[in-house]
Amino acid sequence: MQNNQEIPVYLFLGFLESGKTKFIQETFEDERFDSGERTLLLVLEEGEEEYDTSRFAVKKFAVEFLDSDELTLEKLETLQEKHGAERVVVEYNGMLELQKFFDAMPDGWAIAQVMTFFDATTFLTYNQNMRQLVYDKVQYADMVVFNRFRGEYSKEEFHKIVRAMTRRPGIVYEYLGGKAEYDEIVDPLPYDIDAPVIEIEDKDFAFFYRDLVEEMDKYEGKTVRLKGMVAVDKKMKPGTIVVGRHIMTCCEADIAYSGLVCLHTVNLPFRTRDWVKLTAKIEIGYHKIYGQRGPILKASRIEYTQPPEQELATFY
Repeated sequence: MQNNQEIPVYLFLGFLESGKTKFIQETFEDERFDSGERTLLLVLEEGEEEYDTSRFAVKKFAVEFLDSDELTLEKLETLQEKHGAERVVVEYNGMLELQKFFDAMPDGWAIAQVMTFFDATTFLTYNQNMRQLVYDKVQYADMVVFNRFRGEYSKEEFHKIVRAMTRRPGIVYEYLGGKAEYDEIVDPLPYDIDAPVIEIEDKDFAFFYRDLVEEMDKYEGKTVRLKGMVAVDKKMKPGTIVVGRHIMTCCEADIAYSGLVCLHTVNLPFRTRDWVKLTAKIEIGYHKIYGQRGPILKASRIEYTQPPEQELATFY
């Protein structure tokens, strides 16, 4: 089915009893959320709290409950056509990986906002026992909300867990009684970004890579010195390699090679899995290896080196 307009999708993520239903209920009761669009509320998880649609300020709405096996492209297209949906709100099952929803999204649906909710009283246990699912719900979030937060809890501990996954979302601590506090903890970088040459130690590569790809423009024109593993392909032009590390963001299941395009002029036969140490200036621009705009390392010096003691880069 072809769509002539973009359908904004608002995703509300979290495990059972994390506060998703309550927040969505309050959102639909807010007259400011009633923009006149026909809104489809998809519920993929039924908790103890039910929606009171009689209190909705949104006038044009439909509610559909789906089981996980119904989450298909065909089903979502059918529901969009059935209700003439112009906007979609999703209460997502915390036990389902988000990729299942992304794979089922019809053409024209576009993620507008992602909010993730956790019950602060159970978050640490979930993170310890189901870290992959926790990471799955945090990595795309624009906002992470910790409900039922208590004064004796350590904000630093909760903050550190989220920031080890991503620096993107804002963090809110909501206490019993309704008081909410925004996270204002500053995350200093483990290196001096204003140094003439930014020295990236082996243990800090994961932090550097994430900060670079999330805030590329602040690195424009900076010079860095780092160690990385080479990746090459016969399709690459001479003088082009990729330099990076295998990074573990959350657990062994998500280990992936994360590399940066590097341009050089040395006459060395670099091969995949060679380790190099380089000094390079960072330029931000389009490169076909990325398929989009990204950081390009223009090496002024590059040489073979020994692998670090711990080849796997982590945030811990």
